[in-house]
Amino acid sequence: MSKSPKGTAVVTGASTGMGAIYAARLARMGYDLMIVARNHNRLNQMASHITADTERNVEVVAADLNDSQQLAALEEKLRNDASIALLVNNAGVGTHTSLVDSNVEQMITMINLNVTALTRLTYAVVPGFINRGKGAIINIASIVGIAPEILNGVYGGSKAYVLAFTRSLQRELADKGIQVQAVLPSATATPFWENGGLPLSQLDPGIVMQAEDMVDAALVGFQLGELITIPSLHDDSRLQRWEQARQAVIEDFSHNVPAARYQPSSSQI
Repeated sequence: MSKSPKGTAVVTGASTGMGAIYAARLARMGYDLMIVARNHNRLNQMASHITADTERNVEVVAADLNDSQQLAALEEKLRNDASIALLVNNAGVGTHTSLVDSNVEQMITMINLNVTALTRLTYAVVPGFINRGKGAIINIASIVGIAPEILNGVYGGSKAYVLAFTRSLQRELADKGIQVQAVLPSATATPFWENGGLPLSQLDPGIVMQAEDMVDAALVGFQLGELITIPSLHDDSRLQRWEQARQAVIEDFSHNVPAARYQPSSSQI
């Protein structure tokens, strides 16, 4: 097998859906792989298929990222592997159930996977990237990260964290040769919906993107160097105007007196 000049891409949640597609696409792009998920048999099948198709090296890591010991073991592995060039934080879980109808323990599990595991794995690879002067991180967020009204609020909050975290990484790491990208899928044909009890057949097919199309578009955005990629957003100027407005608000945040609208009236004093 040939050695990958691009290094190793780590893909979490790689056994199904977008993670499996990312793994296959990155292997074709010349990366060796480390694929991570709970389903060991499925990962082994994927590894055999990808190696036969691309002649890339594929390492299988069966791990439950909601298990603190298994997560810690993966962190240690990533810290000590100098071949790692790209981390795809794809593992995550979501729900379309309303907040009041959701089990709080399940919501905490969601936060642990969508936020804590993603953060810890990022911390595991970044020091090595800085030392090597190169590396990349792709964080799979969601459009609900900027539109939390659409689905469950805890899920939206967890994806808003991913977006905010990615922005911060860009600010801190861009001048160190490290690329970061947040991918914000809209409704995508993955097991997410079935797992949540809502069959895809009940969604308007006009809003559901195929997972292959989503990943391929996101990888184009990655190659273009985009910080935020929303494959389903056709009018990119809207995103640009939103970002310009956000930056303008940021510039006006800090003053040493309250805004005039918050000045108490004489009747309130």
